[in-house]
Formats: sequence, C-alpha cells, structure tokens
Amino acid sequence: MKASALDRITIEPGKCGGRPCIRGLRIRVTDILGLLGAGASHQEILEDYPLLEEDDILAALEYAAAQTSHAILIAA
Repeated sequence: MKASALDRITIEPGKCGGRPCIRGLRIRVTDILGLLGAGASHQEILEDYPLLEEDDILAALEYAAAQTSHAILIAA
C-alpha cells in the first residue's frame, strides 16, 4: 500500500470503537466499503459525505485489499 494512502486511514481507540476511519473523521472504512458494495458510485458517496475526497475512497479500497492479502495456512 502506498504510504500516502495509508496515511489517510486512522485508528484511534476512543473513536468509532477503534475501527479504521478516514483522516480522523467519524467515517469508517467499512462504511465506505458498504456503500460501494451496495452499488453507490464514488460521486454519490462524495455528494453524501462532503468531507470525503476521492483519494479517501481509494484509500479505503487499498486498505481493504491489504487486509485480505495474507497467507492461508492449511494443516496437512
């Protein structure tokens, strides 16, 4: 993940239950992913959340991709 994208994702123990958020806002990465999964376009999300920027949406996607990129160990 690019450092600049990673910098947009913040985790604060007292905010949103310590879940990953965008730039310290109370907009969780999972909120953005849920909207995208429901079919919302980037433009629709940006209109509904004026504090967000296009790069925030891309950062959420990169963060999610990085979280799912792990080795799976299978016992033989």
